[in-house]
Amino acid sequence: MKIEVVTLFPRMIAAALEYGIVGRALTRGLLAVATEDPRAHTSDVHRTVDDRPYGGGPGMVMKPEPLLAAVRAAHARLPPGSPRVYLSAQGEPLTQSVVAGLARLPGLLLLAGRYEGIDERVVELGIDRELSLGDYVLSGGELAALVVIDALARLLPGALNDERSSAEDSFAQGLLDWPHYTRPEVFEGRAVPSVLLSGDHADIRRWRLRQALLRTLKRRPEILSAAQLSEARRAMTEFQTAGAAGNED
Repeated sequence: MKIEVVTLFPRMIAAALEYGIVGRALTRGLLAVATEDPRAHTSDVHRTVDDRPYGGGPGMVMKPEPLLAAVRAAHARLPPGSPRVYLSAQGEPLTQSVVAGLARLPGLLLLAGRYEGIDERVVELGIDRELSLGDYVLSGGELAALVVIDALARLLPGALNDERSSAEDSFAQGLLDWPHYTRPEVFEGRAVPSVLLSGDHADIRRWRLRQALLRTLKRRPEILSAAQLSEARRAMTEFQTAGAAGNED
């Protein structure tokens, strides 16, 4: 998969791509990431990319000429069918299902805005979709672009050493993840649930599903489907009947 990032800070993008799963995907040739700086498309000596907003108000707005030129230059390097995405507080929420859809594409352009925003005509003429990480504001879109790249990289075949990891992540099946444990067996008086030591894989799968349902019901009930919600409530009732909230079964 090839990704182009339009950004005023290309070194910020490059520096973050060296590590972890994204770095591995790049090394294995599963992912290619390039950047395009709008400053390269300016014509004045100061390489101006922003100006005061019409109508007044604080801050600056990214100018349409260099920004749209950068978008077009970057998009021309991508395979056909690669959408142009603006990371924006006004965009649709980025979810695991959205990421999964993006990961099936041949390429992707990510536009990282700065200042108070970008000229709306760039959105009208050069953007296919807007995505938001959540209901908060960042100082720029670079971190959001890196989040998208990281989430996508995990889903590329061959990026993970064990492909089951992405299938069992939170939200992959519409549930939060279950609790995880590793050695030592007892840590500061807290023991690993005995079912995980039993070797009974059917029991372990049931325990993990129950824990995922309970955790989702308690923390994010709005993401449960009707069937999952019913099952989660049943699991919660069984859990409470069994005893204390820390019951390991």
